[in-house]
Amino acid sequence: MKKATILALVFALFLPLTAMSQTRKRSSRKPRATTTTHPAATVVHDGATRVADEVKRLTRFLYLLGGVAKGIEQADAAIRRNEASPAIVDQIQKNKATIKTSFAEFTRRLDKLEIDFRSTPELNRYYTTLAGVAAGAAAAENQAAAVHLDQAGRSLLSVVDRLTDVLLEMK
Repeated sequence: MKKATILALVFALFLPLTAMSQTRKRSSRKPRATTTTHPAATVVHDGATRVADEVKRLTRFLYLLGGVAKGIEQADAAIRRNEASPAIVDQIQKNKATIKTSFAEFTRRLDKLEIDFRSTPELNRYYTTLAGVAAGAAAAENQAAAVHLDQAGRSLLSVVDRLTDVLLEMK
């Protein structure tokens, strides 16, 4: 029995030592992979995002312009025949002003986009494809001011085509 007590006492003394001897913590975490994005790639990606946003805005506007243009044509015909009420005349004038403002805004935004592409070294190589979209929007703006909305819409479609070409080149 003395042997058993001594043996139990020895094991009891060594037990804390074996528990403390394992000081290194084991972890199941994997080391993080560091990804560094090249600054030029980020600039090109941001530029492509801006071009895509303009394509979205323009196509949404063109979709809405189709219905509004048809309504303005019909209302203008009614006004020429003196069949339109003063409320309709006022509404048509407001719609025309809103359309002109929208075309001017597109011209301004696309002009800024061209300037940014021309002045940013990482985007400069895409500028040659982009050049002229602001002029196309300005032509559409002039056509809208003359209430040639169908022609103005077609001009904006050519702008969308060019912007799409820029996106394909940036891919």
